[in-house]
Amino acid sequence: MRILITGTSGGIGRAIAERFLNEGHEVWGVDRQGSALSHPAYHHVVSDIRDAAALVLPQPEVLICNAGTLDEQTAISVNLEGTMAFTEHFLESQTLKSVLFIASASARNGAEFPRYVASKAGLVGYMKNLALTLARRGVTCNSISPGGVITQANRHILESEKLYAAVKAETLLGKWAAPEEIADLAWYLTMVNRSITGEDILIDNGEMLKSNFIW
Repeated sequence: MRILITGTSGGIGRAIAERFLNEGHEVWGVDRQGSALSHPAYHHVVSDIRDAAALVLPQPEVLICNAGTLDEQTAISVNLEGTMAFTEHFLESQTLKSVLFIASASARNGAEFPRYVASKAGLVGYMKNLALTLARRGVTCNSISPGGVITQANRHILESEKLYAAVKAETLLGKWAAPEEIADLAWYLTMVNRSITGEDILIDNGEMLKSNFIW
């Protein structure tokens, strides 16, 4: 199968690409950075997702939109508007079977920078709207909302014993997720799943649920 993934040069996107490559699929990756993968079935395109209309890419069977930024000045234009424009470039594909967005737990609890939060919350809303449209063709459409993930983007926390202990203490399981865990869930939702659509799946080690009961 042809798999198209954005943001494959590191972290979650790279882990997802590796998962599909290991399963024998052909993967096309789009990222502003150069390729971090070397595999005969991997094809890398250096581009901003906001330039999708100018790209020459195959029509995918699975589309996974992972690319994003933490930069407050461009969060809306990249994470929301850019992802929407990129996605809509492939919606007429007759081969399309599944669409998946990587959102964020902050879309639910608002616990990050305002424009970043708004961009991810908007992405979840867009996913639900798209699921309604794609359902008539039997195409599933979902999103994953990770909490803390062990990636380079979070290295300032991971390299600080004090900060890392503090964020782990905010979870029920006392840890953050590995990128490979997100990749496994992405695999399930796009390749195994046939009946889940329009859903945002939280994977945050119980951070959202943690609370202190006072009586």
